[in-house]
Amino acid sequence: MGAEADERPHGAAVVVDGFGLKGPRGWAFREVSFRAGPGTLVAIEGPSGSGRTCLLLALTGRMKAKEGTAEVGGLALPRKMTAVRRISALGHVPGVSELDPAFTVAEHLGERALLQRRFDGSVRTFLRRPSERRASARARIDEAVAAAGLDLAALPKGERTSVRDLERLEALRLSIALALIGRPRLLAVDDTDLKLSDADRAEAWALLRSVADSGTTVLAVCSEAPEGALRITTLDAATAVTDTVKAAAGTAPGTEARTDETEAAAAKAEAEVAAASGADKADTADADADADTAAADTKADDAQVSGKADEADEAAKADSDLTEDTTEEGAADALAETGRA
Repeated sequence: MGAEADERPHGAAVVVDGFGLKGPRGWAFREVSFRAGPGTLVAIEGPSGSGRTCLLLALTGRMKAKEGTAEVGGLALPRKMTAVRRISALGHVPGVSELDPAFTVAEHLGERALLQRRFDGSVRTFLRRPSERRASARARIDEAVAAAGLDLAALPKGERTSVRDLERLEALRLSIALALIGRPRLLAVDDTDLKLSDADRAEAWALLRSVADSGTTVLAVCSEAPEGALRITTLDAATAVTDTVKAAAGTAPGTEARTDETEAAAAKAEAEVAAASGADKADTADADADADTAAADTKADDAQVSGKADEADEAAKADSDLTEDTTEEGAADALAETGRA
């Protein structure tokens, strides 16, 4: 009895400071900081593509962060990723820990109990009689199923029901039950409220609250955090990173406005210069590129003599395709337009 009590889960505290993860396409999330005590329900909120799943996997030791610090159950990340994986478990995470639609519920539960005993059991466990090992595995399964609120008798074919025949909430309960078989200190669930009705969503959050109340720290990715949960969002950080990248590329909103104004001013100057020097352009239509450059310089000088210095500058910008001189601002705008910044 004492050994069984010692095996029961106790939540892992999570401490995150300036956490960030960078991939081949840039930062997935950045500047994430929060503290969660043992047995806390943490809701990672935000739209798809804001780095929620990456943060979930980084905090469970499945992805390596690039900046900041984090501790899970006193284990530092990313230095002790393997140790963090031992005390954490994944529920439903698309592409990482998905249910096999061809398996039955019983097959999933039996397989997970077998793997748990094989890879996480003590030497003493293997010295038990086969009947005792089977009884212990069955007890773990029943405990996890009850904690996940999965009523096997209510399923269409009981334990022999295929995963493909489960409703979304039932599949979520099964994935959580599989994770709880290992009695983790930290449970992570992705897409918690995806494709759930309001009633099912309320049941899902009630389930995760009960798991947290039992002592296991819960990280749950969602589109909208429920009341009472510790709300963490990667949206603000993702927006800041996006704005920084756009500003560096010269495509931030302010830069786009300045580019539009420059193009409009150049078009206006070109029209005025063309009207004033239509005869010259007609006479020099067959001239080479050097003659065109000289004509552009002449037009700029005439505008300055007549007291139109501003129009001369704009005319020079409008005829920039005829000269090799380019200002730094013009170069930045050109790079932004071609997407090479």
